[in-house]
Amino acid sequence: MRIIHTSDWHLGQNFMGKSRACEHQAFFRWLFKKIKKHKVDALIVSGDVYDTGSPPSYAREMFNQFVVDLQDTGCQMVVLAGNHDSVATLNESSELLSCLNTQVISKVSLDKPESQLISLKNRQGKVEAILCAIPFIRPRDVLISQAGQSGRDKQQAMQQAIADYYQQVYQLALKKRGKKKIPIIASGHLTTVGASTSDSVREIYIGTLDAFPAKAFPPVDYMALGHIHQTQKVAKSEQIRYCGSPLPLSFDEAGGVDKSVLLVDFKADKFMHAKPLMIPRSQPMQVIKGNLKQIEKQIKSLADKYELAGRQTVWLEIVVSEQDYMNDLQGRVQAMTEGLPLEVLRLKRDSRSRQNKKQLKQKETLNELTVNDVFERRLSEEDWQDKEEKARLKRIKHQFRKVVDELVSGVDSQ
Repeated sequence: MRIIHTSDWHLGQNFMGKSRACEHQAFFRWLFKKIKKHKVDALIVSGDVYDTGSPPSYAREMFNQFVVDLQDTGCQMVVLAGNHDSVATLNESSELLSCLNTQVISKVSLDKPESQLISLKNRQGKVEAILCAIPFIRPRDVLISQAGQSGRDKQQAMQQAIADYYQQVYQLALKKRGKKKIPIIASGHLTTVGASTSDSVREIYIGTLDAFPAKAFPPVDYMALGHIHQTQKVAKSEQIRYCGSPLPLSFDEAGGVDKSVLLVDFKADKFMHAKPLMIPRSQPMQVIKGNLKQIEKQIKSLADKYELAGRQTVWLEIVVSEQDYMNDLQGRVQAMTEGLPLEVLRLKRDSRSRQNKKQLKQKETLNELTVNDVFERRLSEEDWQDKEEKARLKRIKHQFRKVVDELVSGVDSQ
């Protein structure tokens, strides 16, 4: 059995005013070729197919066309909902897509956990694996809130509810497999303890649960996780993996390790390996940091490196160190890039240095801050000295994260 594990497509994303449609089209063309080349039996998408609960029509059309194109390969496709996805939106076409060898799982079912089991077939139509197809789990899906619970009690209850659900579905998978020598695979869309996140990852606080321990997963042969945009192993396990997003979804994802999908092989019921397939970068993105003199030097170096004349425009984030504050900063940076196919999508000041911190705050704009930044700045103005006050601060932060997540999830699900 051979699968490709991918997640976090975020179709329809608007990146600082820029459409990602061309990048996603390039990714789909590349993915289609890899599925044919490697004779992939099943494609698992572990959540966040779309960037919002109400994706633009071109994003839906792009997704549907990919499903149609996939029919020529004989590859089965399983789509799991993420925290960005709307249950209603995914359910709109689920019945139709099931006729095209594509299963969509939009939510968990406490009443019918057996509905989370999907038989994965090879290209000849023979069942070669069982998937515990578990999407993003919302608190209301598995837990009834009880009055009088402390934050710790709620966290433990949520963690136990998720663990119990995974175990329940896994036991059904064992029963369904019987004596057949085929692997059991599971999916998930959540943050695990120790996972490395990036700026574009919306922190999931399921109730008060901020991260799920890997040891609470059932002993499946492979765990296909989504939500974290950087490819990585969990708990140093080859068989518990985040595949990462196919596109850089924030500038801090632009450098470092290339984006990939994971090609996962099984022999009978044994996991063999998960091999990263590196995705070509169709849209250049770059972060430049330093004072103005250093930035100017880096821009010239970038121009030489990419031989920019007549080539694709590079999206830039420029981070200026604090000593270079001046009224005409925007104009000076624009002058440096004039005549070059460089587009500055974000210009901000380096807030990490403590020097001139007061001056930095006075000149910052809301465009440079996230919702969490604003909230943290407000909290920093208060005096949290004794043990009781620090405990109160922790409760406030947890409650704020919970409210923000519920608000955003509510918008996405409409």
